[in-house]
Amino acid sequence: MTLSRRHFLTAGASLPLAGLLGASTARAKAPLAGVQTAGIHRTLVGQAEVTALLDGYVDVATQLLSRFDSDEVDAAFSSNGYKTLDKGLRIPVNGYLINTGDRLVLLDTGAASLFGPTLGSLAANLKAAGVAPADIDLVVLTHLHVDHVGGLLDGSGQAMFPNAELVVAQTEWDFWHDDAMMAAAGEGAAAFFQAARNTTAPYANRLKLFDGEVDLGAGLSTMPLPGHTPGHTGYLLSSGDDALLFWGDVIHLTGLQFTHPEITIAFDTDPAMVKQTRARMLDMAAADGLSVTGAHLDFPGFGQVMRAGDAYRFQQAPWRFTL
Repeated sequence: MTLSRRHFLTAGASLPLAGLLGASTARAKAPLAGVQTAGIHRTLVGQAEVTALLDGYVDVATQLLSRFDSDEVDAAFSSNGYKTLDKGLRIPVNGYLINTGDRLVLLDTGAASLFGPTLGSLAANLKAAGVAPADIDLVVLTHLHVDHVGGLLDGSGQAMFPNAELVVAQTEWDFWHDDAMMAAAGEGAAAFFQAARNTTAPYANRLKLFDGEVDLGAGLSTMPLPGHTPGHTGYLLSSGDDALLFWGDVIHLTGLQFTHPEITIAFDTDPAMVKQTRARMLDMAAADGLSVTGAHLDFPGFGQVMRAGDAYRFQQAPWRFTL
């Protein structure tokens, strides 16, 4: 039914005034919930159903940014409807379930227990979405940072997705499995290399490595987006006349890096390359009206890039009430 003023007045006339205004006294007190509900949201891309799965959040210390000016950040956040926090700049970690009707594809797996207590909810949210790990046919990874691969393992260190093929860029795989590179990166980075190796090891006999732009089937094609890591990859889902680009970590801070795309983060392996890749993707997405989503865009992360003067802004897609 379409709500109109006449419908409202007709319905209102049949209700007691107390019903419209509420009871004069509260019947009971209720404790605050203190937690969010399941972090899932679905959208359609052509005939494919895409479910955003929230793994949790992490607070990024301002010292990790390539440039931090509190007035600049406050102005950017304010203009984009955000507030700064004492603990740092809060970002989500998202994964995505793609149901093509024939295959179930999981894009990135979250951090599980490997990156702090505010993360690790992706498995529970996958269950809330009605999908068991054994149902997943394909796991595709944008890159091998721990907040994207931690969920590959269950609590006993075995493969969380026992029937899934694992898809990773060859360049990405080679980088994290290069002993000389791990030694050169230093002690502080060794844990990241080890996590990349440990989490992917149970999938060694069902590993698919690719180079460049490749059609993976199921409407998915790969898009190299180097810089954040050497083999960082985006995935374009095409179905009918519709498309959605999963661009991984092109943007970490929704409230800042659209306004200041030149700002990088310490986890970027090649900051100069990151800025080139980001500039190319923001320009392409804005010019083509391409729908995008990413691991750190504010959950659920579906939206479009809009030009805003010499910079950009992110227009979150409206909440989808029906599919």
